[in-house]
Amino acid sequence: MNRTDGGVNLLGLRSHNTALVLDLLRTAGPDGISRLELAERTGLTPQAVSKITARLRQEGLAAEAGHRASTGGKPRTVLRLVPEAGHAVGVHLDRDELRVVLAELDGRAVRERCVPLSLGAGAETVLEAVVREVTQVLAGTPSAAAPPAPSAPPAGTADTGRSPVASVAGRSPAALTPDTGRGPAASGSAVARAPVATAPSAAASAPLAVVPALLGVGVALPGPLDHASGVLHRVTGFPEWDGFPLRDVLAERLGAPVVVDKDTNAAALGLAVGGERGSFACLHLGTGLGAGLVIGGTLHRGARTGAGEFGHQVVQLDGPPCSCGNRGCIEALCLAALGRGDVGEAARVLGVGAANLAGLLDIDAVLLGGRAIAAAPEAFLHGVTAVLHARARREGSPEDAVRVRLAPYGARAVAHGAAHLLLAPLFGREAG
Repeated sequence: MNRTDGGVNLLGLRSHNTALVLDLLRTAGPDGISRLELAERTGLTPQAVSKITARLRQEGLAAEAGHRASTGGKPRTVLRLVPEAGHAVGVHLDRDELRVVLAELDGRAVRERCVPLSLGAGAETVLEAVVREVTQVLAGTPSAAAPPAPSAPPAGTADTGRSPVASVAGRSPAALTPDTGRGPAASGSAVARAPVATAPSAAASAPLAVVPALLGVGVALPGPLDHASGVLHRVTGFPEWDGFPLRDVLAERLGAPVVVDKDTNAAALGLAVGGERGSFACLHLGTGLGAGLVIGGTLHRGARTGAGEFGHQVVQLDGPPCSCGNRGCIEALCLAALGRGDVGEAARVLGVGAANLAGLLDIDAVLLGGRAIAAAPEAFLHGVTAVLHARARREGSPEDAVRVRLAPYGARAVAHGAAHLLLAPLFGREAG
């Protein structure tokens, strides 16, 4: 999510300036923002802003949102983002579940499907399921397993109650060209207009509904993996995936750009783009335990996408064995406590890990998410907060120096963040 705060009036940086303007339109929400405000906040000249906004309106990405009183002269026209002008699919491939969401440009999830799926069922079975569910969510087929629920609105927006994806056939949003550099369809225009293809071994189906301006598919799953190449490593508990080129295989089968990242990185990216400020850790406890790290507003993946393997820090040398091969990992201790029904102990162990992280990185906040957290949110909030407060007292720091909160978006947080793997570059919110 590296970005600068201001624009520059150079033709070679037109896409950079367009991203700045798009991001301000996004965060302004349905109330919109005037051209004068856009110029003031980007540092661009009014003329440059006028050219950019005229192009965005012509491409269907921006529209008038009314007028605002002026201190002098005629009322100012305000502009807003047109969320339904582009879409991205987010896929959360968990160890025992597959969740897929379709998101509009502002990040709002408008369709969702969720089905049980074992990550250990074999590559072909998993791939066929992903292709099938992506196809179904694009076609608007509801999921009996997880009916859609309203997602938290993006920062600066209100839940307008928009119906699922409106048709914008015929638009050609040429500005939607994030250079992800990933997958065979990542060069040139990132707008994929062809129907998603089923896997070769899948049965032929009826023609698919084409979602206009589909940017691509973001896939988030447990690590370790190589985000840059889209290749999986020895996914904890599923060594058979080691070396599998998930990004390229899925891109070929789907006929659309694909980006692959760790589940915790995707969740953290979604929170940062959604308005979470500063430096924070998103701790995700479900079938496993990991952390997504945002440092100074930038998603921190590390040189090899290895950052955030939070669950496998050893805190008890003679502790229970962990699926990673070590003993006494925080993940193993947390899951063992949950298996005994001792939520308080699991929360305390999680708090110890969070305190270690806070001491190492001096972060501002810890956000808690994942299915285990959702099952007992108050217990985990209390347990983690208590450990962090005790640490602060020992150090003589304010007790609230590191805030502890529940992460928004609930069960769809990772899938929501996976969609942002495609959306974020449009707004200059490049991931680290």
